[in-house]
Amino acid sequence: METTHGRTGALMAVGSMISVQLGLAIAVTLIEDVGVEGVAWLRLAWAGILFLIIVRPRRTAFTRRSFLMCVLLGIVTAGITMLFMAALDRIPLGTASALEFLGPLAVAVARGRGQGRWVWPGIAAVGVVMLTEPWSGAVDPVGVAYALAAAACWGGYILLTQKVGDQVTGITGLAVSMPVAGLFATIVVGPGVVGPGVVGHLTPHILLIGLGLAVLLPVVPFALELLALRRLTTAAFGTLMALEPGFAMLLGFVVLHQVPGPLGIVGICLVVAAGVGAARTGARAAPVPLEVG
Repeated sequence: METTHGRTGALMAVGSMISVQLGLAIAVTLIEDVGVEGVAWLRLAWAGILFLIIVRPRRTAFTRRSFLMCVLLGIVTAGITMLFMAALDRIPLGTASALEFLGPLAVAVARGRGQGRWVWPGIAAVGVVMLTEPWSGAVDPVGVAYALAAAACWGGYILLTQKVGDQVTGITGLAVSMPVAGLFATIVVGPGVVGPGVVGHLTPHILLIGLGLAVLLPVVPFALELLALRRLTTAAFGTLMALEPGFAMLLGFVVLHQVPGPLGIVGICLVVAAGVGAARTGARAAPVPLEVG
């Protein structure tokens, strides 16, 4: 039963990663029109609106503690999105991805058990380095700082998402965290987004693309991740996230005809092996969400 439980969680995590990569492909088409910060803001704003409309959270679904946790999750979610986009503006995607993965990897090591807790994260880390080849691009120290901050937020996101999923039924917690993320992004980015720089360039076509982008990234991925973290340990989930650079390279090969080098192919194999190993050993008992009223 635990193996089936873990396999279901792993499939949800994989579905989340595929949705993320499709969302990033759409995001590229918007960057020229509204900029990197504008794309991040549009994603989070639409996602917050969609979750409020779809879920319509009830006050009785939360304790004070669980509500505050949802608010904190929203702030961390906004941090991941904005910091990673800021990093991409300064350093290559491979370098940024490798640095950002340090967050889930740290969770995998810290929350794992026994001597073996280093095995799957270690294999995944080697695979990610071979996939992204961070040494091949010029490194901007400010961009590195942004990526490392995004990594810290991603680690916090994994821990908070599991706690929210355990304490709030269904995906109700996301109906609070995502609107908070949208509001936080608006406050932080400020006039650069809500002013003529972005709003002045919004057209019905861009708004429609932004809506589709929000569904693919983050509505579907975050919902799947919350459900997956009910079935997997944070250590297993953190290791599984190493599959994402592999999906990015595979989609680049299929869609963009970008042929990976020998190191990339070996890296994909190592990451997949680590993901499968983490999924097989990382199931957890299904929690009973706390419900008030």
